Amino acid sequence: QVQLVESGGGLVQAGGSLRLSCTASGRTVSTYAMGWFRQAPGQEREFVATITGSWTGSKTYYADSVKDRFTISRDNAKNTVYLQMISLKPEDTAVYYCSQGPDFGVRSKEREYDYWGQGTQVTVSS
Repeated sequence: QVQLVESGGGLVQAGGSLRLSCTASGRTVSTYAMGWFRQAPGQEREFVATITGSWTGSKTYYADSVKDRFTISRDNAKNTVYLQMISLKPEDTAVYYCSQGPDFGVRSKEREYDYWGQGTQVTVSS
């Protein structure tokens, strides 16, 4: 059974940093696409970042709103994916979800992922 467990969320002031972690069990993170999505109160869940599997070159791709501030990475030995977030803004406040899907290249749609974590809250105060 595949499980994704996020951690690292919390409360931070605007301009601060956080690093989210997503540890997988049941499947390796190295050979699947791994994504981060977020959902703010009253809004739809939206794509944040993805890293493709090793079969497709471990490419990364970001939403425009987080480009140059967020970095997705993977530690295969720990079977964990990270989302390093810097220069955080109040509009980054959301529940952040980790996801995993087949490695068919860059994937930015929810339907392209088949496993999801429970989410971790990130709150950025102004």
